Order: sequence, then C-alpha cells, then structure tokens
Amino acid sequence: MDPRSPSWRPDPTGRRLATIRMARRGAVLAAVLFAPVGAVGMAIVPEIEALGTPLAAALGGLAGLTGVALLGAGLAPAAVGSRIDGVAVGVALGIGVPVAAVTSALIGSFMAGSALNGFDEGGRLAGEVLRGGVGGAVRLSPLIALASAAWVVVVRRWDGAASARRP
Repeated sequence: MDPRSPSWRPDPTGRRLATIRMARRGAVLAAVLFAPVGAVGMAIVPEIEALGTPLAAALGGLAGLTGVALLGAGLAPAAVGSRIDGVAVGVALGIGVPVAAVTSALIGSFMAGSALNGFDEGGRLAGEVLRGGVGGAVRLSPLIALASAAWVVVVRRWDGAASARRP
C-alpha cells in the first residue's frame, strides 16, 4: 500500500519492514548461489552460435540471473514459516529457477535479436536459447537442487537470527 494513500497506516509491529528486508536478502542470496550454477551451465551447454560473442552469452546469463533474483525475492518471505513451508518453497525454487532463468534469457535474446536483425532472427535466436536452456537445466538439476536447499536453509537461519533480536 502506498504511503500517500488515504487508508495507509504505519506498521507498528515492524513486520512489513522485516518482510521487505527478507525479500531483498533472498534476492541477493539467490543471485549469489545460482550464479556459479549458471556459469557451470554455460560451460557445459553447447554454444549457441547465434549469440556470436562471449559478451552476448554473458549478457544472456545476466538476464537469466535477474529472473532468479526476482524469484528469490518473492519466495523468501514464504520460506520462514513452518518446516513444511520451507520444503514447499525449496521445491518451488528448484522448479522455478530454471524456468525464471531461461525465460528471462529468452526474452532478452528475442528483444536483442529482433532489434538487430528483425523478428524472424529474434524468434530463431529465442528458440535456440530455449532449447539450450532446457537441456542445460536437465543436466544441472542436481546442482539446482543443492543450491535450492542451501538457499532455504540460509533464509530460514536469517529469520531465526532476526527473531532472536526482536523484543
């Protein structure tokens, strides 16, 4: 709710601020944990020739990382509930990370390819990124599961430390 709204009221409990901070931490942690997984993926997935240069491939990887960070921000507040919530969030993160990464990279490659060489080239490039991303996600599934579990454990520990400091 916007503070300029007539029905806005301050949060005396501080829970809103704690949720915002947890979302930020979840985003950064997701980016930090899954960046090496993405780097391994870019190393083992066959090169997409249409991307041309390593710089273009790195930009595609960064685009995928932004989607993963957004997913981490969205799931972090939900991970701090019960243990079942933590398990459900871990599964959602494990499934959602490849989807978010490939979708973000796909959108970026389609936009760049379309802007440079027309919509036909953008569509072809997006198709190659999709095929490579899905194949890479299958190959990297053990690493994705491990990073998802680590993410949930760290986020839940952060909340536990914050709860211990609250009055």
